[in-house]
Order: sequence, then structure tokens, then C-alpha cells
Amino acid sequence: MTATVASIAVISLTLTGCAAAETTTPGGVGPGSTASSVESVVSNSDAAAIAASATASNDTVVALANAFAATLDDDQLADLEQEYSLANAALWSNLPQALLRDGEARIGLQLATLNEEQLAALDALLLAATGTGADEGWSELQQAWNADDHLAVNGGGTTYGRGNYYIAFLGTPGDSGTWELQFGGHHFALSNTYTDAALVGATPSFRGVEPFGSFDENDTTSQPLESEQAAFAALVGSLSDEQAAAAKLDDEYTDILLGPADDWAFPTEKQGIAASELSDDQKALVLAAIATYVDDLDDESAPAIMAKYESELDETYVSFSGSTDVTEENDYVRIDGPSVWIEFSMQHGIVLDGNHPHSVWRDRSTDYGGTQS
Repeated sequence: MTATVASIAVISLTLTGCAAAETTTPGGVGPGSTASSVESVVSNSDAAAIAASATASNDTVVALANAFAATLDDDQLADLEQEYSLANAALWSNLPQALLRDGEARIGLQLATLNEEQLAALDALLLAATGTGADEGWSELQQAWNADDHLAVNGGGTTYGRGNYYIAFLGTPGDSGTWELQFGGHHFALSNTYTDAALVGATPSFRGVEPFGSFDENDTTSQPLESEQAAFAALVGSLSDEQAAAAKLDDEYTDILLGPADDWAFPTEKQGIAASELSDDQKALVLAAIATYVDDLDDESAPAIMAKYESELDETYVSFSGSTDVTEENDYVRIDGPSVWIEFSMQHGIVLDGNHPHSVWRDRSTDYGGTQS
């Protein structure tokens, strides 16, 4: 992986859950600027460290965002360009758009409304904002789209499919000021916040997939989140009996804790075993699991975030519930540090048989770029 620090040995969610399939919602295949109403982006050392890593890649994101907007008509622009506010930023979910209640649904421009030229411009933007590693970033997003297309043609109907993903610009992309690139759909949420063209926050970031395992769709074989599951299984499986007893959670977790609408609801006390109690090889496994999320970011921005998490590693805790295989229903793994928060939870299938994962990456300091009001 190009985005991880050199020492990492890279390993090859409370929600309502994935609701039952419905087939009545429009879908398909396949954004004038609003002044910001939020001026409370936290200026702290974490955000500063991330911003200091900004390179021309984030200038490229701004340029490609504006290039994408230039392909749209006035009605599409009105959907794309939204006010930068925490209320708007919090409108993400793991559920399909059709299953969200009024006031919870995603805002922005639906991919089903885009033509071939517009989709190509959007692809260029998303490619620039995400990582280039195998099965991470842009590759993972395309596989997530394939998974949702697979659900659409295998019992899910028009509730599912890539046409039901949404793109929004919260605020105005530019070299100054703060804006968020918000993109998501079923089982996927990207929340990249930029200040003065520098990435200052990449969370909340949700990843899930059904089906879990290899499947064929759109003339492609996909297996998204395989590296995440393998990394967590390797980490939990490395624990000795004594370590596992310390890491084992008392409760059963049927989904992630910090899903949509659960912003800054981090537990006040750490649970599990501290990485300071792990061997060097096990610490590398913790970093490898974290990297499967951070590597979803563009290759220039990710290393500074990984460096921050590595510097806090000894104060980072690992915990789990269920089996150490991380394949059975209600298997659950958590990484909880001074900054990083990652959850991985196995769910029962909704449209298809078999279990599938929900996972979320959050940051105690830089969720929504630090904006808390």
C-alpha cells in the first residue's frame, strides 16, 4: 500500500441495520454556491498535522470538483451545492436512500440523473479524493458499487444499485474556506472536509458490503472489505489466552455503536487491551487494520494520519466480542485510541443469505473536520 507508514505489515455497525429489500423506489445507473454557515472548525494540533501534509493532490480535488460542477445544468447544480453545516454533514447513512425517513435522507445529486460525460467527471473527482492501493480507496468504491448492483438484480430491486448514490458539495470548493465532499449510498459514506484546500478530516467513513465474499457483477469479480476482515481476524487471532481474556467484551454487539446520528458519542472509558501490552508484531497488526481504512484516502494525505495514529499506538485499545474468526453473526472488533475509532461488525444477510460486515472509521478530533456546531 502506498499510503501506509513503512513499519506497517499490511494484511492480505448502533444502526437500524440493513433493512429488508424494497422494490418501489426510483433508481438508475449511472451540482450557484452557498456561503458557509459554520465557522467553528476546530484549530488543533491534529487538524494542523493533517493539513500540513496537503499537497497538490488536494488542489486537484478542488479543480476536479469544479470541473464536475461545470458539466451540470442549473437544476443539477441546485441539488449538488448545499450549505456547509453540521446538520447537512450528518446526513449520511448505511441504509439505501429509499429506506430513510424524511429528515434523515441524503442530500445532493443522485447519480441516476447523470449522463456519461458527467459520470466520467465524477469518477475523476472521486479517484483523486481516494487511494490507489489494491482493494482500497477507488478500487473499494467501485467494488461497493458492483455489490449494490448485484443486490439490485438478485432480489433487491430498484432500492439498490449505484444509481442510488448521492454526491454533495457542502460549501464551495476552493483554495480558501471550508467545504466537504460528501458522497455515499447503501453501505458507503465518504466525508472529506477541506480547509484552504487541505484535507482536515476524513471521517465519519462507513464501509459495508453485501454480499461478503467473492461475487461477479458488471463483468468483474469483486470482494470488497476482504482485507479489512482479514486484518481484524489476524489481529484478534494473534492474542494469547491471557490477552484475549483482557480484550474480550462482556456484551454482545449486534452492530456498530457510532453509526449515523451518533456523533461524538464516544465511550468515556477504554475497553479491552492496550497496545502497550502487545508485542511488536501484534502492534504491527493493529496498524495494519487501521491502514485498511486510512488507505481509502488519497495517497498524499494518508501518511500523516497514519503517523498520528502510530504515535498514539500505546494508548490505543483493542477489544472484541464473539469469535476470533470475525466471520460469524455478531462477531465484533473495536480499535479505540486517543484519536482513532474503528468498529467492524458482522451482520446477518438481508437480501442474500450469509453474513456481511458493517464498519465505521471515526476520529475523536477530526470528525467532520473538527466542526461540532
